[in-house]
Amino acid sequence: MIRYPLRRLPFIHPLAGIEHMSPSCHLLSKRLKSSLTHISESGDTHMVDVSAKQPTVRLAIARGRVRMNRETLTQIKQDQIKKGNVLAVAQVAGIMGAKSCSQIIPLCHPISIAKVTVSFALQEGAYPEPLSCAVDIESQVKCKGETGVEMEALSAVSIAALTVFDMCKAVSKDMRIEDIRVVEKMGGKSGHWKESA
Repeated sequence: MIRYPLRRLPFIHPLAGIEHMSPSCHLLSKRLKSSLTHISESGDTHMVDVSAKQPTVRLAIARGRVRMNRETLTQIKQDQIKKGNVLAVAQVAGIMGAKSCSQIIPLCHPISIAKVTVSFALQEGAYPEPLSCAVDIESQVKCKGETGVEMEALSAVSIAALTVFDMCKAVSKDMRIEDIRVVEKMGGKSGHWKESA
């Protein structure tokens, strides 16, 4: 086997080189920096200071799905997957994913989560063949704090979906994880938001 030496590439900041931009691009870049809360005026990345915010009750709901063929869904329903009970393991994994969010997303604040739920709905024949079936996943995360829990809800759905994939990949390798998104959030300055139909 041929081994190639690893080359260390220089780090280039995404907003580097703005001094060479045209005046209109320079203005756009300044506006972009001022609107991105995780980038300081000097262009450095940092964790947002939320210490001045008042704690409020916050809720976020996220959803996603794992598409699969009919045989895979049947084995999940009949608890025939060799690794074990797919939904039970994925549920625990999703809860762990929400709790671990700040450890894997660099600029997320560690949040004292009050509640996490991960639930599933099995869809049979809802989509075109060959991936006509799906495991739909929903996570609800709640806390009382200074910042929202959207990332925790997304992490819960993502990790649950990855776990479903991992548990079932011996049966089917063409599964598809898709449509992971926040569908509703409550609390904080922005108030209540819900995905439009």
